[in-house]
Amino acid sequence: SKFLNDKWMIKNGFLNDVQEHKPWWWNIKVQKLNLSAPLILLPEVSCQKAIEILQEKGYDQAPVVAESGLILGMVTLSNTLTSVLAGNVQFSDPVTKVIYDQFSKIGLEDSLGKLSCILENDHFAIVVHEQMQFNGNGSSFMKQMVFGVVTAMDLLTFVSRNDKK
Repeated sequence: SKFLNDKWMIKNGFLNDVQEHKPWWWNIKVQKLNLSAPLILLPEVSCQKAIEILQEKGYDQAPVVAESGLILGMVTLSNTLTSVLAGNVQFSDPVTKVIYDQFSKIGLEDSLGKLSCILENDHFAIVVHEQMQFNGNGSSFMKQMVFGVVTAMDLLTFVSRNDKK
């Protein structure tokens, strides 16, 4: 049944366009949102330190990325505070105990239409950029770099500031 759902097909990269009457911003690339560089936490950061960092820097959420570059998930201020206050985790526990490991990724070259479909179900998407990296022996691999975190508010702000109607 997923294959009959156009929004699922767009979100997972099987369809590009589905709307017949697309808004003016539908095909604009995600990179045009001019997102600020994300705050990234390493997995060993404690819940207490994560709360302090997020509050000090004014962020609601941050990706948790291993030193290898592997994106482990997203930590949110509210989920971390709720988990600590409920006694499910300790302040000293690593932030990996409170991360959301179910998240959507979107590329800089993807459309705002695809982003819009993702944000209908998810609170955020992690914006990634793929880079080719080479080892000392000359072999290469693709590595995803976190470029930003995008929310529905970011999309709404872009659309309202640039509304062409």
